[in-house]
Amino acid sequence: MAAPRLEFRNVTKRFANPRQGSVVVAVEGVSLAIADGEVVSLIGPSGCGKSTLLNMGSGLDPASSGEVFVDGVLVTKPNRQVAFMLQKDLLLPWRTIVENVELGQEIQGLPRRERRQTALDLLAKCRLPDFAEHYPHQLSGGMRQRAALARTLAVDPSVLLMDEPFSALDAQTKMVLQQDLGRTLAETGKTALFITHDLVEAVALSDRILVMSHRPGRIIEEIVVEIGERANPMKRRQDPAVANYVVRLMNLLQIEQAAA
Repeated sequence: MAAPRLEFRNVTKRFANPRQGSVVVAVEGVSLAIADGEVVSLIGPSGCGKSTLLNMGSGLDPASSGEVFVDGVLVTKPNRQVAFMLQKDLLLPWRTIVENVELGQEIQGLPRRERRQTALDLLAKCRLPDFAEHYPHQLSGGMRQRAALARTLAVDPSVLLMDEPFSALDAQTKMVLQQDLGRTLAETGKTALFITHDLVEAVALSDRILVMSHRPGRIIEEIVVEIGERANPMKRRQDPAVANYVVRLMNLLQIEQAAA
């Protein structure tokens, strides 16, 4: 049986506060595994350690105890198998859109012709083929996030870690980007761990949803989403079963908020 693309084994993360002489336990005893091509969403109260898990998964921050694996290999530092997409697009303002998409491949030392073709192909898939030579300030927020997605995919990672990438967008633009992301993940077969506070977004995009407790964050519930093809989030949104999933998630979160 193939190893999971991303796996956390009994992971705990503590942060010391030397000034107060205290220790904060952000997440405790988290174990989860994400299979090849699977999309999993993390939801939970603010401050429960969702972003901390992504930081450990990317190798940016080591676990205090436990282990994280990508493709069966222990994560000890950032590596090219994992790509991170954040709330802000972080496009470099002095580079054109196509140059921004090329950036990761440029750092990896790929030939200019090869990385340019990859960037142009991805911009076409992300519906930005006519904006390759524009600069970030010339694009709308939604278009900039599409460019950020193209940049994330350009390095051909095994795993995408996504920390509320659409939270700053208006509702209509967010739905369009969700559709783009759902289609792109299905077409590329990428594995993704996705943080969101939008419960409908979690249902629309995911194979599974993991619910975390208040701090220290633990996985308290796993919900398998059994609504049609996730390649079409817009169609999923229209399914009456979405309301049932959202109510279940709301109840779990209300219980956790009350416990806090």
